Amino acid sequence: HLILNHAAELLGRQETQALLDHIGKDAPKLVEDLVPKLLSVSAVQRVLQSLLEEGVNIRDMRSIIEVLAEHASRTQDPAQLTARVRESLGRAIMQALFPGNAEVQVMALEPGLERILMQAMSGGEGGVIEPGLADTLLRQTAQIAQRQEDIGLPPVLLVPAQLRMLLSRFLRRAVPSLKVISNNEVPESRTIRVTAMIGTQG
Repeated sequence: HLILNHAAELLGRQETQALLDHIGKDAPKLVEDLVPKLLSVSAVQRVLQSLLEEGVNIRDMRSIIEVLAEHASRTQDPAQLTARVRESLGRAIMQALFPGNAEVQVMALEPGLERILMQAMSGGEGGVIEPGLADTLLRQTAQIAQRQEDIGLPPVLLVPAQLRMLLSRFLRRAVPSLKVISNNEVPESRTIRVTAMIGTQG
């Protein structure tokens, strides 16, 4: 459990290179085309660390490398690349949270709050949330996440893709068990049911 919680810190440049070498044995062309032509080892490392920080299994390294190779010519931004990888691993992410074909029972943002946060993201402030709103958001998320856990559900918050990274970083500090997923990560075969709303009231 401890190792899982600190997996991101344990994944250094050397470990990343070893993972690339391992994939390179089976798919040399795939790795050659990616590193160092399109991405540096440290950029790949940052993507893998982002995934591990949020408890995403990186066992399917080949798929991860394929997605990076596909998108690295358009962006070098680790956050954007991580988002693309998460979307491709969506089925596995959902399976880990909601095994079998279970309904995806999630928390969601009340539409008014979602709109405010989207405006903050696009307002050139890089997603600065007004302090009063930030406090309310943290408090409500912590309360509702606890309620989800009390009834045996994983605390999962479903948000638009543009907000996922910001809210995950912001909310996980207060609610470490929280998983923030984007709409793009949920396979079409899954049924989504919103069990609780996080809103501006309360």
